[in-house]
Amino acid sequence: MRETNAQPEDPGATDRAQPRSRARKIARVSLYVVLSLVAVCYLGVVVARTFFYQPFNVPARSSEPTLLHGDKFFVSKTAYGYSRYSFHNLIPFSGRIFAAEPKRGDVVVFKLPRDNATDYVKRVIGLPEDVISVRGGVVYINGKEVPRRRIGSFVTQEDDGPPHPIPAYEETLPSGKKYTVLDSDPNGPFDNVGPYKVPKGHYFMMGDNRDNSTDSRASWGVGYVPFENLIGRAEIIYSRAAPTQPGSKSTGWVPIQ
Repeated sequence: MRETNAQPEDPGATDRAQPRSRARKIARVSLYVVLSLVAVCYLGVVVARTFFYQPFNVPARSSEPTLLHGDKFFVSKTAYGYSRYSFHNLIPFSGRIFAAEPKRGDVVVFKLPRDNATDYVKRVIGLPEDVISVRGGVVYINGKEVPRRRIGSFVTQEDDGPPHPIPAYEETLPSGKKYTVLDSDPNGPFDNVGPYKVPKGHYFMMGDNRDNSTDSRASWGVGYVPFENLIGRAEIIYSRAAPTQPGSKSTGWVPIQ
């Protein structure tokens, strides 16, 4: 019979293998925990954006001085309830659920009625069945003047041109809400328009930069905005664009008036 020489066992092999096995188990558990945390955080962000607060940025100057070109802000999606546009049109249904009416003076983000896709941000000036007119740059709601007073100037910049000041006014709605509007041209194309009778279930929007805003005064541009198209109320600026005002500073987390 042929003998086979057996190799002597290494008594330390088992002891060395156990720490390596434990290290692999710890690495797998750690990876699982990290991936779980990432998934939970991602899900939390998706839920927050879908149901509560969605970030937007300002692509134009039509809402100056309230919103500067380049500002980033949060919109409350719970303010007016939910429509299909609240869910990026992924859930097809008509009307709104948990609906709450916007107030005059609210700054809102909505889907442009003519394509139901482009996001616009404007201020609510007219409620359903209101009659809105503009005379000499002054707004009239149901035949009553919305008072405004000159409070100074605002430095703005158009395209690549140099910064220049334009007149700024404080406008006061019947509710007492105050905000600042700009009127760069006393005889602008939208300074003498109307009357507009706002249909039921619709709203009349205007940008605070009155001579640099395509809004409900332009039937071919925005027109009356259906309640269904409202995404939410602009609440707070979390990243302020670099200001153009002499001596002013760029700050974040600014409540939107």
